[in-house]
Amino acid sequence: MEMVQCESALSYGVLSAVFIGLVIHKFIRNKVKVENAAVSALLSLLLLEIICCCVLCSRLGLTLFIAACALYYVSIPVRRMLTTQDKTVLITGCDSGLGHALAKYLDGLGVLVYAGVLDKKGQGAEELQRVCSPRLSLIQLDVTNPRQIKTAYNEVKSQVQDAGLWGMVHNAGVLGYVADGELLPISIYQQCMDVNFIGVVQVTKVFMPLLRKAKGRLVTISSMAGHAPIPGFAAYAASKAALSMFSAVMRQDLFKWGVKVAAIHPSGFKTNIFGSQEHWSSQDQNILDNIMPDVKEDYGEEYLASLKGLHHTMSTVTSSDLTPVLEDVCHALLARDPYFSYTPGRCAYLIPCLFRYFPLWVYDNFAKQTFQIHRNILPRSLRLSKANNKMD
Repeated sequence: MEMVQCESALSYGVLSAVFIGLVIHKFIRNKVKVENAAVSALLSLLLLEIICCCVLCSRLGLTLFIAACALYYVSIPVRRMLTTQDKTVLITGCDSGLGHALAKYLDGLGVLVYAGVLDKKGQGAEELQRVCSPRLSLIQLDVTNPRQIKTAYNEVKSQVQDAGLWGMVHNAGVLGYVADGELLPISIYQQCMDVNFIGVVQVTKVFMPLLRKAKGRLVTISSMAGHAPIPGFAAYAASKAALSMFSAVMRQDLFKWGVKVAAIHPSGFKTNIFGSQEHWSSQDQNILDNIMPDVKEDYGEEYLASLKGLHHTMSTVTSSDLTPVLEDVCHALLARDPYFSYTPGRCAYLIPCLFRYFPLWVYDNFAKQTFQIHRNILPRSLRLSKANNKMD
């Protein structure tokens, strides 16, 4: 009996080793990321292996385990890309940052790019014209301006005609300012919602007939902050959470039309969304001018002054290599079977998982250590209360 059990365990061990080798090879060959590898299914396979080995008879157990492994192996996404020939893509927010880099990247692959910019005579637009191929077309497009959106639609429609528009990448976005939600002026909330969410909806609604005609791709650049709360990002995160849900619903609504939807949720990358130090100084003054006297008294000037250093902090901890985002957007646009969700960047997948699946106190402590390392100072009233408690 013991000999039979040893032989059975050996069979499962050999089978598992072969299976793991094949899975790793397929992962590497197809550049499959952790978030797309169905980790929960792998854990289920491990549990099934234990049940098959210890509970079921050897033949039935092996047969069931082999079938489960084969099903998982077949389900691993295969990297099959479409040709860039005759592919047309509209990108918003190409004046600088990620949109600027993405326009260059896709143009280099042979995609016909319509680069939406706020200023066709600006430095970013001029650089795109200078370094990109003649295929690239600059489009005057402020996503908060209905007239410009309609004009841009007519311009693109006249060029793509019956072929339609293959891809639309919603990249334009603003951060505003980072501070406690109570301190942020309502204008910051409105600006984030107008650009990051309402603007996306407006452009999508206008351009959707062209996208449906091509049975193309709708890609939105959201954020990790739309999936996991980050201190100081109340306005920005709320707008990105709305954008993420909009993308999820649009995926369902557009399925019947053959349009595929993808949402990109990057972590921290160094782009112009942080703005300049001068911009932050003006926003800091805007906060001081708009908060109520009792709020200013509770937080204290020392705490409010510490917010100025956040611009430098975020600029130093974010990555300047945009390649992971560019590659994921390219996959969303050109893969035969794109994913719905992409999480490029350090911890962009793990942090939302920590928030969703672990006790809140675990995430809260993690966030306190990770996102508030610049907060070495408490608001004035809390400092005084803490000092009084020590004296008592």
